[in-house]
Amino acid sequence: MKVYRLGRRGSIHSLGLHEEPVPRPQRGEVLVRVRAVSLNYRDLAMVYGHYFPDAPDGLIPVSDAAGEVADVGEGVTGFAVGDRVINVFNPRWFGGPYPGTAAYEYGTAQDGWLTQYKTVSEESLVAMPHGMSFEQAATLPCAAVTAWTALTGPLPVTAADTVLTQGTGGVSLFALQLAKLIGARVIATTSSPAKAERLTALGADEVIDYTSNPQWGWLARELTGGRGVDRIIEVGGAATFAQTLIAGSDRAEIDAIGFLGLKDWGVEFMDLFNGGFETIRRIRVGSRQDTQSLLRFLARHNLEPVIDGVYPFEQTLDAWHRLDTRANFGKVVITL
Repeated sequence: MKVYRLGRRGSIHSLGLHEEPVPRPQRGEVLVRVRAVSLNYRDLAMVYGHYFPDAPDGLIPVSDAAGEVADVGEGVTGFAVGDRVINVFNPRWFGGPYPGTAAYEYGTAQDGWLTQYKTVSEESLVAMPHGMSFEQAATLPCAAVTAWTALTGPLPVTAADTVLTQGTGGVSLFALQLAKLIGARVIATTSSPAKAERLTALGADEVIDYTSNPQWGWLARELTGGRGVDRIIEVGGAATFAQTLIAGSDRAEIDAIGFLGLKDWGVEFMDLFNGGFETIRRIRVGSRQDTQSLLRFLARHNLEPVIDGVYPFEQTLDAWHRLDTRANFGKVVITL
């Protein structure tokens, strides 16, 4: 089988294509024939050493995949050959509070999914949603589950709430789509009129161009009659947090997800102390239980994942370069 492994960190070109034997499933394991994978910013950050910089060289990257069961080991009862599956982002988080096992995430301390075949425990898989292609389903394990977790607990967003999303990456677009299905009002930020039109087409009630409105937090507050937004899907990190504090209402929940901005965050303590929010909640994607909850919701609602582009396995480096431009609108997918 063909597989990509990440060499010394620092460049996308450290991704090398290798030929390796197809693994055989052991007891309780499933052999998955990988049909599609999707890229997340964390994958790019790992290439550049910004995320888990101490992870060993030589790992297979990528955390999200969809495929079909090619073989099962002894004792497997949940899946049969031919079943369509997606992986759970954190294979050791089954439910409840985060167990502190980030080191077991794919591509950090164990091989990920950028390979033609992979064996995993059957507990690390869930059935793929009906009606989705492999390419669409591969976008769900990280980005969609992250957005779902941010919106649904422990204080779920309701139709009475206003949600603010940032940019046009996978998490933000899933959050927009899911929030609209819940019935909430959505204010989205973006960097261009063209992207603003697409966000409006997806259902955004208002869109703020942060390039022409760098103090967009005040505009978001103005759009809510001065009250501020109720839920902020915070993916920018240091680059956006100061404006996030301004945009939030006194009872807002800020869901801290990303770290796209690695500069000095420019927030004074008193700005944080007096900022418009009640709770900052760190989102670590979600558990198997969260994934299953999302899939039950998707079974009742029509949601089409937004895909920026699909690249063949042989053009994997092109897909990574596309993500590196930060110009993508939605998910970058590699098909096998």
